Order: sequence, then structure tokens, then C-alpha cells
Amino acid sequence: MEYLWILPAALGGALVAFLAVIFIRTLRFRPKAAPHVTPTPEDFDRQRCVANLQQLVRCRTVSYSDPALEDDAEFERLYDLLPTLYPNVCRVCSLTRLPGRALLFHWQGREQGDPTVLMAHFDVVPVEEVAWEKPPFDGVLENGVLWGRGTLDTKVTFNGVLSAADHLIAEGFIPQNGIYFAFSGGEEVNGPGAKNIVDWFKERGITPAMVLDEGGAVVENVFPGVKAPCGLVGIAEKGMLNLEYRAVSGGGHASAPPPHTPVGELSAVCCRVEAHPFPSHLTAPVAAMFDTLGRHSTLLYRMIFANLWCFGGVLDAICRKSGGELNALMRTTVAFTRMQGSKAANVIPPSATMVSNLRLNPSDTMESAISYIKKVAKSDGVEITALEGMDPSRVSRIDTAGFARISAAIGGTWPGTIVSPYLMVQCSDSRHWGALSDKVYRFSAMDLTTEERRTIHGNNERIRTEAAARAVEFYVRLMRQC
Repeated sequence: MEYLWILPAALGGALVAFLAVIFIRTLRFRPKAAPHVTPTPEDFDRQRCVANLQQLVRCRTVSYSDPALEDDAEFERLYDLLPTLYPNVCRVCSLTRLPGRALLFHWQGREQGDPTVLMAHFDVVPVEEVAWEKPPFDGVLENGVLWGRGTLDTKVTFNGVLSAADHLIAEGFIPQNGIYFAFSGGEEVNGPGAKNIVDWFKERGITPAMVLDEGGAVVENVFPGVKAPCGLVGIAEKGMLNLEYRAVSGGGHASAPPPHTPVGELSAVCCRVEAHPFPSHLTAPVAAMFDTLGRHSTLLYRMIFANLWCFGGVLDAICRKSGGELNALMRTTVAFTRMQGSKAANVIPPSATMVSNLRLNPSDTMESAISYIKKVAKSDGVEITALEGMDPSRVSRIDTAGFARISAAIGGTWPGTIVSPYLMVQCSDSRHWGALSDKVYRFSAMDLTTEERRTIHGNNERIRTEAAARAVEFYVRLMRQC
């Protein structure tokens, strides 16, 4: 009994040691030294670049899942504009047109090293014109803002790449290695254009030194405790899976319903799935993001991100409660988006269906996600079927010259920006390049506000002319390094 006093002392010592470890790790979790970038001015015709984007927006290159709804003449109109808008590119660079509305320009370099591939898509999603403040395809330019579908997604990138190249060619610049401009006119509907371009590279045995497509942007207030602007460069993207849930019955009049109707069974499954989110996984892209941005955060968050071995559960609880982008980085997400039942209010439907859209964490696959959903649903009366999907992309490396070049171009164009890897939660054409390279990156060369980001695929999509010109500036800086 006389030795019992040792136990509290030992526990107290262990607690002190534990807190010391937490405190020391937090103090050491400081921003890493970054290469110093001295911005040099880039002098080019910014007004012309904006005017070129304005012309592109006026082309109604809307893609639909049903090709019969598309206007081929509008796509041809855009093609016909290119020699006028970008005469130097069309004079110097060879153009290969591939099936699936794919355009592949090649700018020959001084040497025969591995080329850079710069991507964009020039198709856009449909619009509900009555809900817009300005006509979506008139290219209205007012008070330093250009309105129109595609100004952000992604005709600004298409224009940025070609305007930058056109300027550099006029200047007499020739890249050290070749540069390919790979453009698709069907990205919004998962069209085959980008895949056809990748197949073209495979057939010729060409391995790119770097691929850059749309993705993150320069944004603020997106990471806990970080006030500085962040340039988010995607090094992977989540997969996607659409699932259909179907429940059947004998139908009948709603005046004498059974205990559970098909709609009721589906609703119960929906509630069970939402109540049991997928487990969180700290994947390589997210770990790299936390390690970069967490070091620039406030003391409390630095303590969490410096000690995820201890506070991982706290972070997971925060993510599950808040939802949104941070939660999407940590796990496979499930969003129920559609439900259909009877066509009459007083008829029990013979069958009812609902659909969920899953965004797959890199730790999951379509197969593993379906297995988890079926386990959580716990309903033999509901049939679950995969409609369409794709597994997560390959994860790209960040210890490469390509990532360093992108970082330098971001730092030169937006001084003071923290460049960080991240996991892209949307899908893009860049996923096709994973079969050829682990140097595939995703960055949209824009500084966007939260409000501007919400207009992507929404109403009143628009871009500040300053941001449109800065996109060109970014690509000028990037191409000078290629």
C-alpha cells in the first residue's frame, strides 16, 4: 500500500511528457523555406486578350449528353475564329484534329526532350437564360467584368494558353522542349476527345514531362486559420460513381397502404447511408496539403495538424459535422440527388427509384464503394445498381521540375501566395493522362472569390478582366520555363 503514491506521480509524469511532445511538435511545425521568386513584369496586350475571350464566349459551344441537341455550327465557328484571334499560333504550330472535337497544337522546341502538355476544354454546360442578369452568350463587358458561360470554365484557360503562346511567338521565343496544347470540346459530358489525344501520344511513344489541366485556383479563406491567398494545385482527383436504388411493390390505392411503400423503403435507406458516412482516410494529396497549409495556420490549428496522430479524431469530427470541402477531402462523399415514384398523388408506385452521386476518395474504388453502401443500406428489398462511374485518378508526384515550374509561375503572378498540393474533388479530362505520367497537375490560373466560384456551372458566370489577363500572364511565365 505504501507504493500507491507512485501511480499518480507516474501518471502525472506521463501527462507532462505527452503535453511536452504536443507542444514541441507544434512549435516545430513552421512554414518550410520556399524558393524566393522575384516577379518580373510581363508586357503584353491585355485588352486584346480580354477581347479574344469575349469572342470565344459568343460561340455557343454547349455540350449535351444527347448529341442531337448540340449545335455543330457553333463549334465550327469557334474553330474558324482561331487564325484571327491567335495568328502566330496558327502560323507556327501544327494542328491535329482528332475525333471527339479534340484539337492538338504542337509548338516545336529547340530540343527533342519530353514535351509539356497544357490542357483546356472549350465546351460549356447548358444555361437557363431567363435566370441570368446578362445574356450568357453575348459577351457583355461592363465595369471591368466580362459576363458569359465559359468565362471561368474553361474558355479563360483556352484563351490564356493560346494568347500567351501567341505573344511569345511574336517575341521570338522558342521553348527548349516542345509544348502541346490539348483541347477538348466534350469534357462536360465525359466525351472521348481527351482520351483520343492520350491515345495519340501512346501510339507515338511520347511521354510528357508535365501535364497541366484545370483544377484549383488562387483562393482565400479555404483552409482553417490561413489568411494568405492559397494557390491550390491538384495532384489527384476523386473518382465518381452514380448509383440507382430501386424498390418495387404491387402498387395499389394510397387509401390502404402497406406498412412500407417503395418510397418509404428508399427513404429509410437514404437516412441510413447519410447517418453512416464513409470512413475518413488521410491520403497522400491531403496529407501534403495539411503539411503545407497547416504550417501557416493559427496556433490551435497548427497544433491539430502537427499532431494528427493524436487529434485525427477531432479533425474527423469537425469534418463530419461541417460537411463541405474539408469533409470532401477526407472521405468518399454521398449526395442523394434524385427520387422518383408515382405519377399520381393517390397511387402507391409499383416501383420507386432514387440516385446518389458518390465522389470516391483515392483510398476507395467503385467496387469497394458499392460494397460499403450495400452493407450500410441493410435492405434486401432495395436493388442497388451502378449507372456510371470512374475510379480515382493516379496520384502525381510533387518532387518534380514540373510542379516547381507551376509554383514559380504562381508566385510570380500572384506574389505572396502559398502554393500547396491538394485533392481535386471534381473530375476533369486530366485523369486520362494517368496512364502515361505521374506528373499530371490541375490548376486554373485565376484568383477567384467565393462568389465567383459559385457561378461555375451556375447562373451569371463572369470574370474580372484583370483576372482574365492574369491567366495569360501565368501561362507566359510557365511557358518561359518549358
